[in-house]
Amino acid sequence: MDGRELIRFDRVTKRFGDNVVLDDLEFRVDSGKHVTLIGPSGSGKTTILRLLMTLLKPDEGTITVGGEYLTHEEKNGKLVPAGEKHIREVRKNIGMVFQQFNLFPNMKVLRNITEAPVNVLGLSKEEADTRARDLLELVGLTEHMDKYPSQLSGGQQQRVAIARALAMRPQVLLLDEVTSALDPELVAGVLDVLRDIAHTTDITMLCVTHEMSFARDISDDVLMFNEGKVIESGSPDKMFNDPDHPRTREFLGAVL
Repeated sequence: MDGRELIRFDRVTKRFGDNVVLDDLEFRVDSGKHVTLIGPSGSGKTTILRLLMTLLKPDEGTITVGGEYLTHEEKNGKLVPAGEKHIREVRKNIGMVFQQFNLFPNMKVLRNITEAPVNVLGLSKEEADTRARDLLELVGLTEHMDKYPSQLSGGQQQRVAIARALAMRPQVLLLDEVTSALDPELVAGVLDVLRDIAHTTDITMLCVTHEMSFARDISDDVLMFNEGKVIESGSPDKMFNDPDHPRTREFLGAVL
């Protein structure tokens, strides 16, 4: 599927009360690409990820993932709100790592990673176990598999959360400010793991971050959001060195 369209937002609007967070948004992400969303707080970046995880539903417009409607389905030639079964099936292709680690506190690290592949994907315990051990090696936590989350540092918990998301073999990995809850000295380790994943796998990544050097390292495309719209997009080199839009220049001047 590499290079084909994987995600499309088609005229998506999302409101919270009178506040329009996404305004008739159009954008696409191709398979295998790493796309980073930047912009001021409140510009709609995290809302995009929450819509893809179906934690929110769009007020207008449609979202497709891998050519399938996410929160709609076609019935008798009409587009209608999708049932839960359809949503779950399409959402299986999406993994997300949140700001807060959201690990199950009563489960050891290994089971945190195997739980969903067994119960959602129907993997055997042995197969899920092998996959989890491989991923713990990838994130550098093999020796911690029998610990509970409370016995790990924040950076280690976030790396478990990354392994857990990857255990579902998603087509796309959503990253929502994954280092914002970490102490500064733990940030580099988590970003190094994500760089490795970006550079050694073909997974599609959609990333919201204020870590601009990380965005520069991993991104194929950078999209600048302001007031619910994409106001500029381009390669990291173009966006960070020579942006066209005054608002992009203003924003990057403040954060770089």
